[in-house]
Amino acid sequence: MSSLCFGIAMITSRVGLRSLDARSGAAISIPTATLLFIIAAPFILDTSGFTMHAALVFAAIGIFFPAVVTMFTFRSNELLGPTVTSAVSGTAPLFALLAAGIFLQERVPPQAALSALGVVAGVVMLTWKRNAVRSDFAASSLSWAVAGAVMRGLAQAAVKAGLLLWPSAFAAGLIGYVMSSATVLGADRLRKGKRPILNRKGLAWFAVTGVLNGSAVLLMYVALSMAPVWKVAPIIASYPLITAIIGAAVLHDEKLSLRTAAGACLTVAAIVYLVLSKAH
Repeated sequence: MSSLCFGIAMITSRVGLRSLDARSGAAISIPTATLLFIIAAPFILDTSGFTMHAALVFAAIGIFFPAVVTMFTFRSNELLGPTVTSAVSGTAPLFALLAAGIFLQERVPPQAALSALGVVAGVVMLTWKRNAVRSDFAASSLSWAVAGAVMRGLAQAAVKAGLLLWPSAFAAGLIGYVMSSATVLGADRLRKGKRPILNRKGLAWFAVTGVLNGSAVLLMYVALSMAPVWKVAPIIASYPLITAIIGAAVLHDEKLSLRTAAGACLTVAAIVYLVLSKAH
């Protein structure tokens, strides 16, 4: 469900970018999700297991995810385009598994590592296009996409560490999004130059994107509270499959080819292999 929400959010944000720039979109979508978390808090938040250490972990994560990760992704899009950015972002589960093994001492089974590699390969096949790299490409430009993927993977392991102290996925989402909103809004206020004019269409699409991304993050945290990182990360990383299918069906800006079909099959096969494996 988390991967489904992430995948659909990529489509709604793509439509929103036709009316507003990426940074303005982030300044709308993240606070929208934060507002919904705050409204739901009196009815859902359970503070019985509260620990200050866990709250600080969730707050620290919120500075980077989704706020900084989103801004790094936007910067990568500007320098490299969406194709290379999506392909590099798909490596996030490799960093998540590595962090889980080192910092959480999770015993990552070979099946999980093989599944993660399969998902990464499938995502690359789904998103990569011929001549995707621009002629003015510089290796240093790739650092934005790589940094975003590393942060995305580390965030999953860090959230798992916080959930071991306070097993409340809603608290993790609430505290994290409050911090992310402060980060994004602060960065937006520091922006120099002429600001884009807000319009209803852009506001609406990015608000919907915020609801979808907020739901995706909450569902991911619920999954992490129930299962180890090595089982959750590869499944979350499959969201480009959803984006590719819906994009081809609704936006008609992406044609399904033999390569994308093979990428889709490889991604699904890797996830099925992970789910059906008897690894513990």
